[in-house]
Amino acid sequence: MASSAAAVKASASVERALLALSEPTRVRLIALLGAGETCVCHLVTALELPQPVVSRHLGVLRRAGLVAARRDGRWMWYRLVPSASRLARALVDAVVEHRDELPGHARAAQRCERSQARPDCCE
Repeated sequence: MASSAAAVKASASVERALLALSEPTRVRLIALLGAGETCVCHLVTALELPQPVVSRHLGVLRRAGLVAARRDGRWMWYRLVPSASRLARALVDAVVEHRDELPGHARAAQRCERSQARPDCCE
């Protein structure tokens, strides 16, 4: 009985991951977070999207168990987390490994790096 409950939980994890990764902005966020923990302000700059939009997508990724967040003062920092599902982990790993193939990723990553180099951000 316990193994069937674990199988149902793993299946739900995979479904949440697949749904989360079905949106291009969330795939782009996973690709950017593949470089390491990042403040939401840098992700906003990188994607050139309004902060509420980026935060909403990050919330979907959090609920899917793909990213975790921590608060530092008034800023939220996000990082990838290992999924309980091997398939979900493989999907995230594939996005990170092949991120240079994503349209616009190189420019978004450059914007993110420039934003991270600014001393006036995330204080």
